[in-house]
Amino acid sequence: MGQEIGTRIKEYRENVGLSCEDFAKQANIEVSLLDAIESNQAYPELGILVKISNALGKRLGTFMDDQFTADPHINRANELNEAVAAHKGESAGTFHYYHLGKGKTDRHMEPMLIEIDAKSAEEDIHYSSHEGEEFIVVMSGEVKVIYGKETFILKEGDSIYYNAVVPHYVGANGTTAKIYAVVHVPF
Repeated sequence: MGQEIGTRIKEYRENVGLSCEDFAKQANIEVSLLDAIESNQAYPELGILVKISNALGKRLGTFMDDQFTADPHINRANELNEAVAAHKGESAGTFHYYHLGKGKTDRHMEPMLIEIDAKSAEEDIHYSSHEGEEFIVVMSGEVKVIYGKETFILKEGDSIYYNAVVPHYVGANGTTAKIYAVVHVPF
């Protein structure tokens, strides 16, 4: 199965000689959140993982890889592994990530299947902002996307492609939703 993502992050951080406090400051995240991630108590939401990978000078997928597969990389629907995250990092997970590029070590984008629980709409809105681009296709349900000052409601079959440096929020709009997302973070 390989190491948990938090264990990998801790190893990379320790290899560059940074304390938790110094690294959290460099990555612009809370120390308590970093501690929870490194102890595998919390799974980092995408925006936090981008901050961590940038602060360590690693590509985003570095922390998700646990094996190498030669091209082409195929994911079987019945073999997907789930990772659960909450945007606040502390409450119960409302985002269920299935990393579709895991194992392809030379990738330049992160494809994911994400199930967003309906209760995500009840959480406080948490904006993300990072270098790169994101592309989302709604497979089922409705998704609310706040991009800068604009709000969009996407329905099944709708897609959105945007510059991720603009503060943005993605969440369910009343019912559980399923999306395919592709994230590109330049490195």
